[in-house]
Formats: sequence, C-alpha cells, structure tokens
Amino acid sequence: MPSPSNTTPPSRKARGPAKTAETHQTVEDVRDALTTNHGIPISDNQNSLRAGVRGPTLLEDFVLREKITHFDHERIPERIVHARGSGAHGYFQVYESLADITKAAFLQDPKVQTEVFVRFSTVAGGAGSGDMPRDVRGFAVKFYTSEGNYDLVGNNIPVFFIQDAMKFPDLVHAVKMEPDRGFPQAASAHDNFWDFASLSPETMHMLMWAMSDRAIPRSLRMIEGFGVHTFRLVNAKGISRFVKFHWRPKLGAQSVVWDEAVKINGADPDFHRRDLWEAIENGDFPEWELGLQVFDEKQAARLEFDVLDATKLIPEEIIPLRIVGKLVLNRNADNFFAETEQVAFLPSNVPPGIDFTNDPLLQGRLFSYQDTQLSRLGGPNFHQIPVNAPRCPFHNMQRDGLRQMQVPKGRVNYEPNSFDVGAPREHPTRGFISVPEEMDGEKIRKRSETFADHYSQARLFFRSMTEPEQRHIISAFAFELGKVETLNIRTRMLGHLANIDASLHAQVADALGMKGQSEKIKPAVAPRDLPPSPALSIIAKAPETLAGRKIGVLLTEGFDGALLAALRSSAKTEKARLFLIAPKVGGVKDAGGALVPADGALSASASVFYDAVVILASEAGAADLATQAGAIDWAANAFAHLKVIAHTPEAQPLLDRANVAVDEGIVPLTGRKAISTFISTAKKGRIWEREPSLRRPG
Repeated sequence: MPSPSNTTPPSRKARGPAKTAETHQTVEDVRDALTTNHGIPISDNQNSLRAGVRGPTLLEDFVLREKITHFDHERIPERIVHARGSGAHGYFQVYESLADITKAAFLQDPKVQTEVFVRFSTVAGGAGSGDMPRDVRGFAVKFYTSEGNYDLVGNNIPVFFIQDAMKFPDLVHAVKMEPDRGFPQAASAHDNFWDFASLSPETMHMLMWAMSDRAIPRSLRMIEGFGVHTFRLVNAKGISRFVKFHWRPKLGAQSVVWDEAVKINGADPDFHRRDLWEAIENGDFPEWELGLQVFDEKQAARLEFDVLDATKLIPEEIIPLRIVGKLVLNRNADNFFAETEQVAFLPSNVPPGIDFTNDPLLQGRLFSYQDTQLSRLGGPNFHQIPVNAPRCPFHNMQRDGLRQMQVPKGRVNYEPNSFDVGAPREHPTRGFISVPEEMDGEKIRKRSETFADHYSQARLFFRSMTEPEQRHIISAFAFELGKVETLNIRTRMLGHLANIDASLHAQVADALGMKGQSEKIKPAVAPRDLPPSPALSIIAKAPETLAGRKIGVLLTEGFDGALLAALRSSAKTEKARLFLIAPKVGGVKDAGGALVPADGALSASASVFYDAVVILASEAGAADLATQAGAIDWAANAFAHLKVIAHTPEAQPLLDRANVAVDEGIVPLTGRKAISTFISTAKKGRIWEREPSLRRPG
C-alpha cells in the first residue's frame, strides 16, 4: 500500500466551496461513492441539511441521523467520549433576580439553592485511562430546577474543533485509538488525528487551546467552564437575547507543565479524581461563579464573526461577563457507578426561559445525547435512575419500555382523552415555548460563508498568551507533530501554523527540524489581526494565593519542630494544606525526640503532587537523602517544574546533588521569619523565569 499523500488520486477530486474552506473529497464513479448504510449515495458529508445556511438543522436529514445514531451506539455501555469522569453533588444559587433577561424559575430568587450534580471528564480516553492526558475537560452541570432538569453540558474550553455535528463522528474516530492497532490511548499525538485536523481548517482555533496549558489542568477545582455554544435567554415578556455561559473557579485557574503531567499520570492516574474527592471530604468545597455574556441581535450583527459558529468566542473585552451566581460542590457521590457513571446529560434539557440557537453543532447535539443513552443506559427509561430523575413532579403518557421502574395506574395512556379529568395536560403559558423565529432560507447542505475565517481567532488566542504560555503551545505542537509519522501531514500542519502566526510557525518548524518544508495553505478568508484578549491567559490573571493548594514537606530525623509548627500555622492562615513526607511512612522524630507521623513515604509522594515544597532536614538527614536517587529526583523535579522550594540550610547537600540553582524561588529557612518569605513567594505560583534555562521546544 502506498504511503498517504497530500495529493488526491486522479479518480478522486477535492473541492472546497468558495469562502467556506471545509474539505470535500469527491469521486467520479458512483460505485466508489460514500453511501448510507442502506446504499444511498451521499452528496455532502461535511454539512447537515439546514433551512438556509444559518438556519436550523432539519429532522428529515436522514444522512445526519443515521451517521450520529450509529456513532452513538458504537460502544456499550461505556461512554464513547467523556468516559473518564469524576462527579459530585452541590447547589447553585443566583446572586440576584435575573427577571430582566430570563423567566427561568431557578434564576429568580437569591434565597433559593438549586440542587446540582456536576461531572468533570476527559474526552478521548476510556474509563480506565489516566486523569492527566493532554485533553479537553468536560464540565457538565445538571440543575434539578422546579421546572425540570436543566443540563448545561460544556467544556473547560470555550470553542470546539468543528462547526457542524455532521463531523463529530469523524473527529472522535480520528482522535481515538487507531482501529487497526488499538493505540494510542487518550492521546491525540498520532497520524489519524492530525491528518483529520490538517484537512479541517475549522479546527485551528480549538487546536491552539488544546495545545495550551488549558489541556493539562492542575485540578478540576481550578478549571474554567464554558457552555461553548450561543444560547438564548427569554424573559416573561417574550424578549429574547443571546447568551454565552462561563464558569469561573474561585480558586483561580491553574495548570501543570507537560513533564509534570506525564509524571503525575504515571505516579497517580487518579490524581484529579482523588484531589476533588479529598477537597470535598476535608470541607474545602470547590466553588465557581457563573458569568453571562448577554447580547442582542444588533450586537451580534456588529461582531466580526458569527455567533452561531462554535469555533469562535466573544472576547470579554467586547462583551464583559455579568457575574450572576455561584456553584458549590459540597458532597461526594455516595456510589460512583450509580451516580457518576449513570448520570445522563442532555443539552436538550432546558427549562422555560432558556432556548437554543441555530448553531449547527448544537442542533446535532440536541439529538445525539438523548440517542446515546438508549444503548448506554439500557433503554428509554434512563430518566428514572435517581441521579437523572427530576426533583419536581413529572408525568406524561409515555409507558413501558426496558428498565421501566414505575407502575402507572389507570386506563388512560394517551392524550387528549375524556376518561381521566385529572390526567396531565398542556400548559399554554407555563410550558416551554420556543422563541418565534422566521425561516426564509432554502433547504440546503452548505456552510455559511460567515463561518469561513479559521485563522483570525487562532491568532488572537496565541497573541493573547504570556511568553511562558506561548512557549508551552510551541512545545506541545512540536511534541504532537513529532509523533506523526507521515511527512505530508506535518508539512500541511506547518502550513496552517504559518497562517496563524509567523513566530509560532518558525519555532515549531525549527523544533521539528523542518524549516522550509511547510505546505502553502490558502485561507478561504485572509486572517486578520484582532486586538489581544488578556482574559484568555491563565498566567496573566492568576491570583496570588495558596488557597486550595497543597504544600509537600519533606522531613528527616532530627528536623526543627518549631519550623514545622510555624509552617502549619502559616499554611492554615492561607487555607493551604500541608502533606508531610518522610523516608518511611511511619514518620520521623524531630530534634526534641517527638515522633511526627508522615502522611506519605518519600517513595510514594513525588514532588509532582504539590504546588510548592519544603525540605526540613537535619545535617545527618540531608546527608542521607543526598545518597538516595529518589530524594535527588524529588528535589530535581520540583526545581524543573518551576516550583518554589524552601529548605533548611542543612538541606544544601541534597539541593547540590539535584542541581538546584539559586533563584527567587529558592528560599532558605534561616529562621521562623523566613516562613513568611516562603509563603509570599509561593503565592505567586511558578517561577516562570526559571524555565528558559531548563527546557526549550523540541
């Protein structure tokens, strides 16, 4: 079999409609045509059937329904995507009535706490994969409102890879394990994914996010969340406005560095799940604030991009967030399978006051999620599983089916009827009413030309990053494309990067050793230089805090107990947690002979697990550690991962063996006052100035 090539065989043609840019690969002989499972030739496998290029997706689109239905049922019973998840119970509380913009009951009274269940997840890996791959994180919230369940099913990234749900099966097939060999697991660094991405310019903006620090978060408690799509809010007067949903962690967003992520995944593949569980068990309840970007049709029309395009965001500098409420997780699941595994989120679950838009990706999700549960949860009655059941009364004429847990009584199972005057009926005013919207487009499979700019926001994102964040994006592309075996895929991707940013392209090409080998990619729409959005950077807006963080403290026999006491007091004040580490899990004795139990042994407590580290060592204890590879690695990794390191002067031999160089992040503990220096330095986070001397892309 010949090697894959960027050129198209003579019998096959590639076309891209003017100013839309999606790749259409065609054949001349109908016998070679792509067909449905029933043999019907397909004319367009890139776009769903819509009422006009910006209109809603039509139910009659049998190609889309068959493709997504088959995809939805490819795995039983594990989720096809978002299989690896962690969940918790909590509540949502609005700060003030939002009656001006929505009639949704749970957004009216600031005294009401609405019960929620939240599930975080990775996307590509299976249920048994690790928590720390480079991947998008799902952020799904089920609100048990007085008007029925509302599911806000989003991610920790505000955009997505594709614009039309027609491409979702292809995207996931491409990123999953390659079908002939069954690897790689939970990784996008392989030929299939980058082949698909490089042939799909619409993925470019999302790729920038996926290659950024956003894809390797420090904790699920420290991720932002986004509804991704544009939705509608509708008030009691019937006035509709567009809205984008944002979750902002009270602890601030934080990520790890790539080498750290790899080592965490190996040392503790349950790192995120354990972190979330322990925080809630310890009473450190994770909290987010809900922010809304609300805008009307006129504002949407003035934007330089289409609000129905899920690969685009609205910079906060253009439409600021309105902070409206808080989400608090205060109870772990009682049973992982019964709740976290069986919870079913449906984007189609919306109460009166919230509505959909014609975003073609959202339109497909409204069908897909409901359909997926039929095989995953054994039939149409999955809503009766306790974690999925509404907390308000629910009743209708739907009956029977697999896993039916209820025993409906009476003769009547249809409506209208004249037998049962107490049977449920329509409610013309309190029931869900869709926003009236005129539709005048022709029935067509075509991407709107307003979706065609695939590079400007990718450029905006890269140029909004700090220098360390840009370095990490460059390194991530170098790593991922360095795993790609097919030369033409690499050259094609370099061509896309050249359209995004010249510096990005040059540095990735240099890291790959491929200068001058980029394919020329002609954009459907020429990229524009948009104003940077500092709000997109994690580092630029990082709070100076140790709240919710963990400090690893390495102890040896004969350490100074007074220093530990002072450190405990300071950490408590900052709402940080200490984790005591000793050469053996049984603990060590301090200089006064008192036994101090350890939380973990050195061999099982790598420095990658902590946000900052402290070494409290005696002279003899440090000399012993300096002979142990595990202790040397512990200190060396903390330094390499840019962490603040506090140490007693006696620990210097260990630091010397670990090649720890003095900088602002190395704090000698020459007395109790030095503890405050350590705390103030650690609150600033990583020592980014250290990084260029330690690593470079490639």
